[in-house]
Amino acid sequence: MNCCFSVRRATVSDTGTTSSGSPIRPLWQGWIACDCPVALTAEPARGSAWLAGVARVSETDLGARSERGSEYADLSRLVRAAGLLNRRPGRYAFRVTLVLGCLGVAGVVFVRLGQSWWQTTVAAALAVVFTQTAFLGHDAGHRQIFHSRRANDVVGLVCGNLLTGISYGWWVDKHNRHHAHPNTEGHDPDIVVAPLSFTPAQAAAQRGLGALFVRHQAALFFPLLLLEGLHLHVHSIRAVVRGDRLRHRPAEAGLLALHLAGYITAAFLVLSVPQAIVFILVHQGLFGLYLGCSFAPNHKGMPILTEADNLDYLRRQVLTSRNVRGGLLLDALLGGLNYQIEHHLFPSMPRPNLRRAQPLIRQFCTDHDIAYHETTLTRSWAQVLAHLRTIGS
Repeated sequence: MNCCFSVRRATVSDTGTTSSGSPIRPLWQGWIACDCPVALTAEPARGSAWLAGVARVSETDLGARSERGSEYADLSRLVRAAGLLNRRPGRYAFRVTLVLGCLGVAGVVFVRLGQSWWQTTVAAALAVVFTQTAFLGHDAGHRQIFHSRRANDVVGLVCGNLLTGISYGWWVDKHNRHHAHPNTEGHDPDIVVAPLSFTPAQAAAQRGLGALFVRHQAALFFPLLLLEGLHLHVHSIRAVVRGDRLRHRPAEAGLLALHLAGYITAAFLVLSVPQAIVFILVHQGLFGLYLGCSFAPNHKGMPILTEADNLDYLRRQVLTSRNVRGGLLLDALLGGLNYQIEHHLFPSMPRPNLRRAQPLIRQFCTDHDIAYHETTLTRSWAQVLAHLRTIGS
């Protein structure tokens, strides 16, 4: 490995274990802690040490899995008793009103400003508003807003297909598969993202330009995020055309078509052709960058599992997730995704409750010797890049 590190017991400040800093019993062998987290296990059968961020859980540590199954039930009882799964309609009404208000203001400014290169600032502002709208769609997909699936679907279709141009049904299906098997080879669609490679096997399979890209993927990661908006739109259109697992295909198709028609018409009707092209590029590029920078810290660079790593639900969710430490402003900027551990343990927990749930869940992990990973936003990005660099080397 090319990075320098110090061998020590992990602390919650950058590698995540007990909140008090007391030593814990690692769940995998050879656990080495550093500012770019490394979880290594030498596997003689495979003939090499595993690279940074790629963990293999020892069979010995899995022996008590059946007994551990009750631990999540215990945690669930604590969470329910604290009222942390109760819906927060008032908070969501405020968020929806704020987002729609911002969209309305941006639309008025866009029309009043007319043919001006200052429209690039409107494009940047709309990228922020679109991302915040997508966060609401994410919450609806997890049924955080209402108890009713139908009501959540309505919000999700409006926020996704109509307002941001992303297929709600396609995204929910993909995201649910990720939640069921986070960072698991062959199951998590979020670690199969061409042209990036997140595992040694993916990197080894690359040829030609793909292999060249992987060698430089850390340097290209953030520029690549500028294309994330386009990626989401293309896959959304493809899913609607194919009808892939869409329960509301006619509604999805109609709302998505309405979004695309309205978006393109407004851009070229109000702006000159060059201005419209630049506006779309700036808006979609920053939208993708903002989304990518919000989601990337959640799991990238954390342990990657295989089917052989037969972890119980509690450990599978905690050990593959990374929290980002920050205040209320960061909570708003990241849409609550900075509480990734809490969110993965209880996906239907309303976003406003995640901050309140964190001390309880972190203490529970401490009491049960489960590594709880929390770091700053900049360090989380550094850890993602370190993982990509190691895989590509």
